[in-house]
Amino acid sequence: MTQYLDFEKPLAEIEGKAEELRALARANEEMDVSDEAAALDAKASKLLDELYKDLTPWRKCQVARHPERPHCKDYIEALFKEYTPLAGDRNFADDLAVMGGLARFEDKPVMVIGHEKGSDTKSRIERNFGMARPEGYRKAVRLMEMAGRFGLPVITLIDTAGAYPGKGAEERGQSEAIARSTEMCLRIGVPLVSVIIGEGGSGGAVAFATANRVAMLEHSIYSVISPEGCASILWKDAEKMREAAEALRLTAQDLKKLGVIDRIIPEPRGGAHRNRHGTIDAVREAIGAMLGELKGKDAAALVKDRRQKFLEMGSKGLAA
Repeated sequence: MTQYLDFEKPLAEIEGKAEELRALARANEEMDVSDEAAALDAKASKLLDELYKDLTPWRKCQVARHPERPHCKDYIEALFKEYTPLAGDRNFADDLAVMGGLARFEDKPVMVIGHEKGSDTKSRIERNFGMARPEGYRKAVRLMEMAGRFGLPVITLIDTAGAYPGKGAEERGQSEAIARSTEMCLRIGVPLVSVIIGEGGSGGAVAFATANRVAMLEHSIYSVISPEGCASILWKDAEKMREAAEALRLTAQDLKKLGVIDRIIPEPRGGAHRNRHGTIDAVREAIGAMLGELKGKDAAALVKDRRQKFLEMGSKGLAA
């Protein structure tokens, strides 16, 4: 069953009524409800367009967090062949919040790394809801080092509320691990492209997204802090998350204007969760295009391109 967001409740009612009619028709073959159901479908389709025509930043946050959005595991299974997962940081443990390994993208060898939130209660707990611990970032550093050694492009898929802030993570050097991962992103002499597929939260996202090219799905978000966290700090009230979402400029559209990201990947009508295959195909096309833009550049040019991109960040303004 489709999970509806708060602002989709009117849509849920209409689609629910249409399904009720069809259920009655299935139970009674003599009943013809095709016209009524078609009318409700048309009304639902129009409402869906209206709801998603101009989403507020807070509604984009809700869509970006939708549990039925395709996750890292879904993209890896659909976009990459011969995926061979690599585990552990060779120091402490394997962090299941971070997936990574060797694979082929369009028949070319690559290294793919990403945050995985999980798709049900059990897997979400195992994956720590996509919030990586230090060992997750150290695993990513190990994989990026390997990619650099063998000349493999790196593709990262970002979907995290942020790095895990627990006591154990802090004791094992969370901030240092994030910094090392960000440094490695800047240093490797191979093409590095990133796609924010859901949430891009704080340094936990930057540690994977310090790339030559950064793309965002249309309804994904990317910010230094969650709207709830920002509201708690600024207004001492997490319920002011809507105001915080507006102020953070966390949408793909705002970040493209600011020069933080390079491209926006359109989502199917109604968001990625309503058409997973269409979304994955759009991401495939974007990754291919971004890798194509970097083709033929040597290691020095790639490092310079990446560093210059981040040094220039903030030079573009955005009217308040």
